[in-house]
Amino acid sequence: MPQILVDHSAELDFDRTAFADEVHKAITEVIDTTVDHCKTLFRPADHHRVGDGTTGEAAVLVEVKILAGRTAEQRAELTDRILTILRSRITRPAALGVQVTELDRDTYRFVHHPGAH
Repeated sequence: MPQILVDHSAELDFDRTAFADEVHKAITEVIDTTVDHCKTLFRPADHHRVGDGTTGEAAVLVEVKILAGRTAEQRAELTDRILTILRSRITRPAALGVQVTELDRDTYRFVHHPGAH
């Protein structure tokens, strides 16, 4: 169920696999889910701008979507853990943002599609 969307400056070099592994583990330590349910999508952005563009900072914005019903404390802890992971993985100046959002249990659907028959 957790969906992790990582938008980042295309030129930013970091170990995406290790980052995803750490995030998936952190999620399972904070909310009731398993690593097998975590899905991470990296979306490099060819163009970005931080502030007036003069700092040369890269940008990384992470959104973690989880099913509704977790406490504010759990969501805040998850945000803090992922920000810590980002700080350890990004080695150049960068604007970092993390947000945990909730998916509506009544309207969210997810399936593993087997492909064309």
